[in-house]
Amino acid sequence: MKYISICNISFLFLMFISFSLFSFSLNFLLTDLCYFIEWEVLSINSSAIVMTLLLDWMSLMFMSLVLFISALVIFYSKEYMMGDMNLGRFIMLVLMFVLSMMFLIISPNLISILLGWDGLGLVSYCLVIYFQNIKSYNAGMLTALSNRIGDVALLLAIAWMLNYGSWNYIFYLEFMKTDMEMTIIGGLVVLAAMTKSAQIPFSSWLPAAMAAPTPVSALVHSSTLVTAGVYLLIRFNSLLLENWLGSALLLVSGLTMFMAGLGANFEFDLKKIIALSTLSQLGLMMSILAMGFPKLAYFHLLTHAMFKALLFMCAGAVIHNMKNSQDIRFMGGLISQMPLTSTCLNVANLALCGMPFLAGFYSKDLILEVVSLSYINMFSFFLFFFSTGLTVCYSFRLVYYSLTGNFNSNSLHPLNDEGWVMIRGMLGLLFLAVVGGSMLSWLMFPTPVMICLSPELKSLTLFVCILGGLFGYLISNVSFFFMNKSLLAYLVSVFSGSMWFMPFLSTLGSVKFPLLMGFNTLKSFDQGWSEYFGGQMMYNSLKNYAGLLQVLQNNNLKIYLMTFFLWIMVLIGLMIF
Repeated sequence: MKYISICNISFLFLMFISFSLFSFSLNFLLTDLCYFIEWEVLSINSSAIVMTLLLDWMSLMFMSLVLFISALVIFYSKEYMMGDMNLGRFIMLVLMFVLSMMFLIISPNLISILLGWDGLGLVSYCLVIYFQNIKSYNAGMLTALSNRIGDVALLLAIAWMLNYGSWNYIFYLEFMKTDMEMTIIGGLVVLAAMTKSAQIPFSSWLPAAMAAPTPVSALVHSSTLVTAGVYLLIRFNSLLLENWLGSALLLVSGLTMFMAGLGANFEFDLKKIIALSTLSQLGLMMSILAMGFPKLAYFHLLTHAMFKALLFMCAGAVIHNMKNSQDIRFMGGLISQMPLTSTCLNVANLALCGMPFLAGFYSKDLILEVVSLSYINMFSFFLFFFSTGLTVCYSFRLVYYSLTGNFNSNSLHPLNDEGWVMIRGMLGLLFLAVVGGSMLSWLMFPTPVMICLSPELKSLTLFVCILGGLFGYLISNVSFFFMNKSLLAYLVSVFSGSMWFMPFLSTLGSVKFPLLMGFNTLKSFDQGWSEYFGGQMMYNSLKNYAGLLQVLQNNNLKIYLMTFFLWIMVLIGLMIF
């Protein structure tokens, strides 16, 4: 019972702080306030260690949402992780994770950002390997090492900022814009953000991190770890517009969005489909940010967090009831077995697709209309709209596979919606997934934006979504593809379904040759010549000499007399000469 009380206390505490921060953020937004707080931790001989905090409406609103989702995730974990012996440890890890994110959000200083940044990386490793098996260990190592690249980039940026007076980057952003040399800092920050937000070529860790417990996935993929990179670039957005960094980021994030959407249509693991949808949405945020619309990226960041956390919670409830089976081909007919969970899943899926008047619609539709309005090349325009179609396609495919049709699983484990603690956790986010988008839209954009487009461009988003939904239905209709047409284009299927070979390249591709070299070195040196002439040879020689000495010391009278005789002869010889 003491662990359940830890869940309850954490839930109430986080919820209280979340509502407090939200009310503060409204005040800051309406009065256009911004507080820059410096706390002198230590001062020795006029050298001060100062902790700086930046409190504006953006950081307060983001913190409020992170804490709200974290509170509901901890509440949900109370039932989801009920049989776990170390639930207290799990809750503490989640709280450390949230604390690291808080550090990152309110830091205007690169060094204190590194504190939160590294905290996220380390705690995420502990959470990914929480279920201790080989798959989890591999996934944890891939996650940790991919994120280390970003940490090193941030450390290099800190070193480069020694050219300035302090590490409070917020003071120098305007100056960095005009200073051509300082694109280096911008490049390093973009590299760090790309590793954390899993853009190409660092994408393979994000689906691998699904080895973590589902409540952790709900937290990581909605509002904490993967959004840290996007949030950092929102703060550094002015550096992207003046040079080539913005164009490069637009290309990479557009390709990430396309690659993830394509991969999700080939995937059968429920959690991996949702993970790839997160990757697709991160690509969308990054690309609109690279085009110079940080407020839009931030808006989509918040709305996406609402429905993505709900999507993962619903997936967790389904997996929990399916006795830990994650294959969507074994589901089917869940709508009659688990009506409440299916309703939440459907709402979250429709919000992800951009269904009018749900949370995702307000941000996605605005982003796509701004893209249509902007001066942008044809390739990027195609990536934006085609990836949106793919999003609807895999969402509808998921619904057709899991919620409708016949029940494909073993009938010996009846499903139900009786997990009331999990259901209540999901209903809290259901409210946000429905009204959160409109609420944030009215708060963040007080004057309505009139985007005037031609009828063709205006209806293009809707047309792409309907087409995507239709394709999703055709793909899921197994009898239609009964001969399994994908085998006719096997290489294309493997290429599309395996995230463009990235997991192979970042695991086996980067590990195989060093391991092979190590093996050969071991065989030829350590177990070869150096062993023969080194350790083994010395051992054999010493062993033989020791045997000889042992024979000499066996109290044999003849040997004693002979050695005595030899010794006398030597002495006589010395005396003569």
